[in-house]
Amino acid sequence: MNKARNVERIVASKKVLEGAGVKLNRVFGYYEVPIFDPFLLLDHFKSENPDDFMAGFPWHPHRGIETVTYMLKGKVRHGDSLGNKGVIESGDVQWMTAGSGIIHEEMPENNEDGIEGFQLWVNLSAKNKMNAPRYQEIKKEEIKEVELANNVIVKVICGEINGVQGPVKGIAAQPTLFDVHIPGGSTFEYALNKDQNVSAYIYKGSAFLGENIEVDELTSIVFGEGDFVRIEARLEAVRALLISGFPLNEEIAWNGPIVMNSKEELKTAFSEFRNGTFIK
Repeated sequence: MNKARNVERIVASKKVLEGAGVKLNRVFGYYEVPIFDPFLLLDHFKSENPDDFMAGFPWHPHRGIETVTYMLKGKVRHGDSLGNKGVIESGDVQWMTAGSGIIHEEMPENNEDGIEGFQLWVNLSAKNKMNAPRYQEIKKEEIKEVELANNVIVKVICGEINGVQGPVKGIAAQPTLFDVHIPGGSTFEYALNKDQNVSAYIYKGSAFLGENIEVDELTSIVFGEGDFVRIEARLEAVRALLISGFPLNEEIAWNGPIVMNSKEELKTAFSEFRNGTFIK
C-alpha cells in the first residue's frame, strides 16, 4: 500500500538582515544544509515598506552554486560582470548557474504594492562547480499551470507533473520546484523518487502534512520516508513551494556567497576575487 511521506523535521523561518540592509525571512540556511541537500538556502522576502528592501544586494560574487529568484510581486533589476542585465518581474523566474564565478547585483525597484518573492540556492557537485556560468530567464507566460482534482493549481517551474514539464531545463540535481495553490478543503498529493530529498515551504495559510501534522505559515517541512507527498488545506487556502532534488552527499566549504568542497578551494576563490582573476 502506498504511504504518504512522514514529516521528519519542521523548521521555522527566521527574520534576518541581508545584502545592504534587506529584511527577509530565512526559511533555511547554513545550519540546516545536510537535511536539505542539494539545496543550501531559501529566503522569502515580503514587504510593502520600501525601507525594508530598497537597499538591495549590490555587487557581490558567486561561485559553485545556482541561485533561483522567483518573484510573486514587484520587480528586481539585475546586472553582472559578463554584461547581462534585465528585470525580473512578478511571476518571472531567473535560474542563474554561477559555476566558475560571476559578480552581480540585484536591486529591487520601488512600487506602491511592495515586493514579494523567493531566492533559492542550489549546490553544484564538485565536477560541475567550475562550469561556465549561464542564465535561464523564464517569463511568467512560460510557466505552465496544471489543474488537479479539487481545483488545486500547480505552477511548474522545474520538474514534471501530469506530463507537463517546467521551462527550467538541464539542472544537474534534477530538482522539482512547484508553486502549489490548494483551496480550503482540498488536498495536494505528488509521488517523487524515493531517493530524492523533499521539502515544502508553507508561505500562506496553515496546512496539514504527512500523517496529519499541522504546520503554520512561514514554516518549512522536511519529508522523510514514504511514497508520496501530501499537503492538505482544511479551513483556509494554502500556498506552498514544493522543492526536491537528489542529494550530492559531498563535503561543503561555505563562506558567504561562495560554496566549494574544501577550505583550500574557498581560500583560492576569495584570493582570486581580491586579485581580479575570479572571472574565468
